[in-house]
Amino acid sequence: MATGRSKQVTGQTGEYLVAAELCRRGLIATTFTGNVPDFDILATDIKNNTFQIQVKAIRGSAWQFDGRKFLDIELRNDIQTVKRKKGKKDGFNRDLICVFVVLKDYGEDEFFIFRWGFLQDYFFKHYRRGKRPKNPSSFHCAIWPKQLKKHKDNWALITGI
Repeated sequence: MATGRSKQVTGQTGEYLVAAELCRRGLIATTFTGNVPDFDILATDIKNNTFQIQVKAIRGSAWQFDGRKFLDIELRNDIQTVKRKKGKKDGFNRDLICVFVVLKDYGEDEFFIFRWGFLQDYFFKHYRRGKRPKNPSSFHCAIWPKQLKKHKDNWALITGI
């Protein structure tokens, strides 16, 4: 299990790699090292368009989340239910740009670029409802790189190129 320090190093490594890649692509980018709650990087292009970017980095196999961050989930009698018609969390910045990073060996890191709303839609479609077999009160959900392959190296979402 990862320690707090190793999680911090993983997160910072991801942020710095994304900022460096954005700079290589002609943007000015600065990181906030976890000091801003809703985004990790602020980037500006040559036309002064500004982008807030959320970065999530892993060294393992999947990004882990609490489903309640994205969905309205009810827990009653150990049964979880997502409100079907309007189960997506309100007040959610669906347009926030996300860069998910898989940290590998030098030069082999993988980048997946998409909008936060994609992730909310994905969890809304795939979240397992009902009684959780190991822990009924767990709201755990995850997404793997194979589910993001259409977003791999989608830097055009930010750069327009």
